[in-house]
Amino acid sequence: MKKLIPFFLLVLILPMILGANIAEESTVEPPMIVVEEGMTQPVFSKEEAIVERVFIETEVDSDGDGENDRIRADVIRPKETEEGLKVPVIYEISPYRAGLNPIDFHNVDVELTPINPNPIGGKPYAADLPGYYDDYFLPRGYAVILAESIGSGMSNGCPTSGDMQEVLATRAVIDWLNGRASAFDADGEEITADWSTGKVGMTGVSYNGTLPNGVATTGVEGLETIVPIGAISSWYDYYRSNGAVVAPGGYQGEDADSLARAVLTRNNPEVCLDLMNQIEEEQDRITGDYNEFWNERNYLNGVENIKASVFVVHGLNDWNVKTKQFTQWWEELEKHDVPRKLWIHQHGHSSPYSFRNEEWLITLNKWFDYWLYDIENGIMDEPMVDKQKEDRSWVTENAWPHEDVRDTALYLTSGSTESGNLSHRPVSDTNTSYQVIDDSSIRAQTLVQNPLEDMENRQAYVTPELTNAYRISGTPVVSVKASIDRPVANLTALLVDYGPDESSRIITRGWMDPQNLQSDSQSVAITPDKPYTFTWNMQPTDYDVAEGHRIGLVLISSDYEYTIRPQPGTTISIYPEQSYLLLPLVGDITGEPTSIRQIKDLINYYEDEGSITDPTTVRQLQTHLTAVELFEEKDETDKASKHLAGFKLLLNYHSDHMTKEVFDILQHDVDILIDKND
Repeated sequence: MKKLIPFFLLVLILPMILGANIAEESTVEPPMIVVEEGMTQPVFSKEEAIVERVFIETEVDSDGDGENDRIRADVIRPKETEEGLKVPVIYEISPYRAGLNPIDFHNVDVELTPINPNPIGGKPYAADLPGYYDDYFLPRGYAVILAESIGSGMSNGCPTSGDMQEVLATRAVIDWLNGRASAFDADGEEITADWSTGKVGMTGVSYNGTLPNGVATTGVEGLETIVPIGAISSWYDYYRSNGAVVAPGGYQGEDADSLARAVLTRNNPEVCLDLMNQIEEEQDRITGDYNEFWNERNYLNGVENIKASVFVVHGLNDWNVKTKQFTQWWEELEKHDVPRKLWIHQHGHSSPYSFRNEEWLITLNKWFDYWLYDIENGIMDEPMVDKQKEDRSWVTENAWPHEDVRDTALYLTSGSTESGNLSHRPVSDTNTSYQVIDDSSIRAQTLVQNPLEDMENRQAYVTPELTNAYRISGTPVVSVKASIDRPVANLTALLVDYGPDESSRIITRGWMDPQNLQSDSQSVAITPDKPYTFTWNMQPTDYDVAEGHRIGLVLISSDYEYTIRPQPGTTISIYPEQSYLLLPLVGDITGEPTSIRQIKDLINYYEDEGSITDPTTVRQLQTHLTAVELFEEKDETDKASKHLAGFKLLLNYHSDHMTKEVFDILQHDVDILIDKND
């Protein structure tokens, strides 16, 4: 017969037994990350990692079937998360994982649509980088989640081209990691993320980087940082520009509906047909106006809600997701004091992983470690901007655009281009116009060639050869007075670098629908042959113009690669003296040599505007400069220089008849001309 332990004794010894077990268990340390030189180190095995597929329930019903959409997400995490290790997550969602349907491009060889004057009222496949996130970051103590956005692959719902439904569906993964959403396996069993710290970093290229921008504007708890690469900040500026219907580079005819249909790879895609047709109608390719459809896809509206840090990466030669996308995003982040960092490079629509692998991974490692593991590694003490120059070298800077940049006006002038007809000084208006005849079949690269030659399909304006190097950093703006011989046309501006070897490179370009001269949101009818002043921005750039080169502005109508391509024949009459180019320039271009003709034009301009008040002063100054011109034509430089010195004395004599600003400018320009002749 077994002896029973008296109850009172059991009460005394049981806590001691349990305490011993608890103490013994508490001596087992959970697995830990390893940090060296401010970075997590690869100590966890990918081969032993836990891989699971979950279907996360969102709060949206984009296909209208009465049930909330679910998105498929694949999770890979260190096996040590089963032993108590909690890890943060690097999360990328994509509509491209199941591939693309053939893109149904719109026909762009059509006529433009004029607005009633009396109104009644492709995508490139951004392929995942195999082994990039999981191979590198899982061994360093991160889980990686790769998900499919709504309407694609094994996710249900319908793609909506970046609106709030797509954003909220994307956010559901972060909510699940923080216990605010449910997920299920293929058998319908609920799956929890009790292994997660709740901290998430989102990243991706193109569409995959665009969705993090949108999610960040919701201010969701748990999203600590995003790294958008070549990403959209406003979908309107992806498919439109100043009211003009404009394609992403290399995908003429693509639009929001084309992209939505291309990524609609779910089973039973026909359930989304009505929504696809709705997107096609609401995007409005007829007017190109900014409307509620585009406003719903403008993440700039929500920057004030962002709680995450942002590491922006973009190519300065990305003509797919154009540079305006990162520039306007960066500016808004600065306004709202969002912690941020910027990499801009000389490549196109790509990730630094493909051309600066080692430095990129180290920087990304430190960035995620700082924001997701709270490791103090100095990443936020480094210069804010890394920029790759044209020679492929890298520099670090404290701001973008460059902190020394200032807007510099270059004025269009008529006449010979031998000495330049793009001047840093204004000229007197002759009210003379020059014609551009549209031919949408001619590519821009052809139209910028040989700027000194007459060509009916363009007007070209160039500076004299530059004696110094300059940097263009920011957004160029062009303002053109012009009339159009019909109610509608395309307007295109090309900023060009002309080398001494007759080479030409388009630095940047910009487009406008003249019917949107007052607002992107409202087209208005224009009267044929009536002059208007059209002002529009070009795509932002950061570009070094070398000494000995010329800066050129080429004005054309249709742009073969980007705009709608109507039949040839539209005639645009440009008034150069009432037009200008505004460049964000580092360097003082007023120090460039001028010409006698330009100084004479400047005197006429100041007389017209009333800054020189005495006609006799104007006549004597012009007569003296004409004499200098004659000596220059005879190549008698000594006499020309002596007469320029005499002009300075004459200028002093008449100084009372002009403003001090005009006197200083004329004296400055003559001094530069004297130095040039010497």
